[in-house]
Amino acid sequence: MAAFADSLLISLYRITGDPILDYFLGTFLLSFIAVVVGEFTISLGFKANKSHLDRLNEDMDKMSRLSMEAQRLGDEAGYKACNKEGNEAFGRLFFHRFGLAAASLWPVFLALAWMQSRFHSIDFPLAWPLSVVFGGTVGYTFTFIPLYILCRILFKYLRPWLPYFRGVQKLLDASK
Repeated sequence: MAAFADSLLISLYRITGDPILDYFLGTFLLSFIAVVVGEFTISLGFKANKSHLDRLNEDMDKMSRLSMEAQRLGDEAGYKACNKEGNEAFGRLFFHRFGLAAASLWPVFLALAWMQSRFHSIDFPLAWPLSVVFGGTVGYTFTFIPLYILCRILFKYLRPWLPYFRGVQKLLDASK
C-alpha cells in the first residue's frame, strides 16, 4: 500500500519533464489533494455532528433572547443566569467548530512526511533579501506551506461547483 501511494504521489512530480516546474506543479497538486481530503474530513465530522451543533446554536440563541428580555425587564439575576448559560453554549459551539477545523489539517502532516522522505536533502537557494531573513537556503516546507494556503483559497472559490462539496456548501450555508 505504501509503495502504491508513493508511486502515485511521485507521479505528480513527473508531469512536464522539467524538474523545477514538476516540483512546483507536483507540490501544488499534493497541496490541493491535502485540502480536498481535509475538507472531506470536515464534511464527515460536520454531518455526523450536525444535530448536536444545531442544538448548541439553538441553546445559544435561546439564552441570548432570554438574557436580553431579562435585561429589558430589569431582572439582573435572570439576565446573569441566562447570559452565563448562553456563554457556555457559545464556548461549546466554538470549541466544537475549532475541532472540526483542526480535522482538516491531518492530510498536511501526511503530505509533509511523504515530502520529507523524497525531498529532505533538496535545498532551494534564496535571493537577497530573503537569504538574509531565512538563511541561504530553504527546504520543501518553505514551498509547501504557501502553495497549501493558495490551494485553500482556490478551493473556497471552487467548492460551490464541485459535485460533493456543492451539497456540503448548501448544508453549511443553511446552518448559519
